[in-house]
Amino acid sequence: MRVDFDPQTMQSRAFYQLLTAVVVPRPIAWVSTVGADGTTNLAPHSFFTVACVNPPIVQFTSVGRKDSLRNIEQTGSFVVNFAPEHLFEQINATATDFPPGVSEFDAVGIEAEPSLRVAPPRVAGSPVALECELHSTVLLGDSTVVFGRVVHAAVDDEVLVDGHPEVEALRPLTRLGKNEWGTFGGVREIARVPYARWQKDSGAR
Repeated sequence: MRVDFDPQTMQSRAFYQLLTAVVVPRPIAWVSTVGADGTTNLAPHSFFTVACVNPPIVQFTSVGRKDSLRNIEQTGSFVVNFAPEHLFEQINATATDFPPGVSEFDAVGIEAEPSLRVAPPRVAGSPVALECELHSTVLLGDSTVVFGRVVHAAVDDEVLVDGHPEVEALRPLTRLGKNEWGTFGGVREIARVPYARWQKDSGAR
């Protein structure tokens, strides 16, 4: 038996909690930005994915008017830093609602390093940084989807195997429901089956 949940009759916060408990695991965009006044900002956003292949565009959603969004609107650039397991506590700490003008890099004690193509700094301890220029934004209700064109990617050589990032070395941290976070588990591999082979194998049976 299923239990029905109607977003039209539920409080938005309650339905949000349902969505974030079932749309799992969610990768984390650890977004670094810099404001017009030069203050750096760093915050995790768990509504994050690839939006386009060519040109390479990633997207994340700012739920409400966060400092990340305001800074990107002012300066036109940001960095998505990979969120690894070993920085779990620091990533969570940067979600604290620090007031505008306070740098999470400084408050949490996170080492920054210069980016190559954009103004916002990268997280020095993160194994991957995607430097992005603002492509566009879309306002959806109380949230804003931010699309960024990736203009440079920097990957730590320690997570590369034959030039390719390996998930077992990256050990991604993900968000689940409530205050739950997901850590890296096992990996299963399976190749897609081309239709021509599907037909051939089905005919053989």
